[in-house]
Amino acid sequence: MAIGRLSSSETIKYGILAGTAGGLAEIAWVSLYAALTDGNAATLARGVTTAAGVSALLPAAPVSMGIAVHMLLAVMLGVVLAGLWQTVARSHSVRSLYIVAFAALAAVWATNFFVVLPVISPAFVHLVPYSVSLVSKLLFALAAAETLRRYAVADAARVPATVGVLAANKTRDPVA
Repeated sequence: MAIGRLSSSETIKYGILAGTAGGLAEIAWVSLYAALTDGNAATLARGVTTAAGVSALLPAAPVSMGIAVHMLLAVMLGVVLAGLWQTVARSHSVRSLYIVAFAALAAVWATNFFVVLPVISPAFVHLVPYSVSLVSKLLFALAAAETLRRYAVADAARVPATVGVLAANKTRDPVA
């Protein structure tokens, strides 16, 4: 199924929604993992605050700050993902959307955990096993891609206002 090309404003709008969905999917996954393993999801949120270097902004609430930073980064990543899909996909199909999302998020995970985080926050890398953090990123990809798909398909299915008005007027006027 092909999805029409998105305008810049649609790409940003849907990217924000996709990033929000992806960020929430990661929070849900980490929370579930922590609950199943007697871990502490708050430790990861504090780790995000430390890794981002924003501990001083709200020192009394490092968990809240970590979640806020995580969601801000997730929204930015969602916009980049939506733009990447619109830019690199030859066809704007559902299949290409999922391929781009999973490839991009796997690349983000590898870059974060093997390049960036070992330099800026080595302790963060070991807060959860690599497999758990990879599943987190792949769940982000799944949630973001599905959100983009749903909004793009719904948008493509909308009848433009002028066509809808013309069709309504034709049915009301029996002479026409």
